[in-house]
Amino acid sequence: TVVRHDFESLYKNNKKNTTASNIQLMVDKGVVAYISQYDDTRKTGYGFSLYQFDNKKLVSQLNANVIQYDTISDSRYHWKAVSYKIRTLKGMREQITSGAELDTIIQMEPMDLIFSKGQQETFTSPELKRYISKQQQRGSSNVVQYEVEYHKRIASSFASFILTIIGVSLSSRKRKGGMGMYLGIGLALSFTYILLQTISSTFAINADTPPILAAWIPNILYAFIAYYCYKKAPN
Repeated sequence: TVVRHDFESLYKNNKKNTTASNIQLMVDKGVVAYISQYDDTRKTGYGFSLYQFDNKKLVSQLNANVIQYDTISDSRYHWKAVSYKIRTLKGMREQITSGAELDTIIQMEPMDLIFSKGQQETFTSPELKRYISKQQQRGSSNVVQYEVEYHKRIASSFASFILTIIGVSLSSRKRKGGMGMYLGIGLALSFTYILLQTISSTFAINADTPPILAAWIPNILYAFIAYYCYKKAPN
């Protein structure tokens, strides 16, 4: 899937999304980050601000002209702020610290800043689960499509059994002149299952349908169809 996604980004969609602007996200409890412009190719952000709040009151603010992700660090979340200034507010007093470079840890990664179509398909299931959990803690609204993808992967495993039962039940019926009609019914059911799965996923992303329900609706419906086909199949 990763190879297909990169191929489509390069040849079908002309170019891969590597830039973003006006990014704002909660990186920790009471800590909000803002990046004016971000270039994923260089892993560099421009016009960076980091606000820390305590009981809805601003207590600290970090501003930097440039912020760059440390790609060779052994641990995650390492960033380097260039030409930075820190304002610390204590009551009516304000302390300002500035410098050329500052190595710091901020709870965000490049993958949190760039979103591309179909990105959720390139994550492994553990990565997908961690990403969903992290985005939910941040209060992000751009997480439904990732939840749908996660639940769809689980539901697809059960779909294999359901569609196999339907196929075996239909193929067990003997008919003079061949089983072309039952083959056609099987293909039609498979097609409508894929269509229903696509429709339910779209409703979950664009409407208020719970992702887990959207992923399981095709399985629930086709489980009844499989049961009916099984009961009607010859002994």
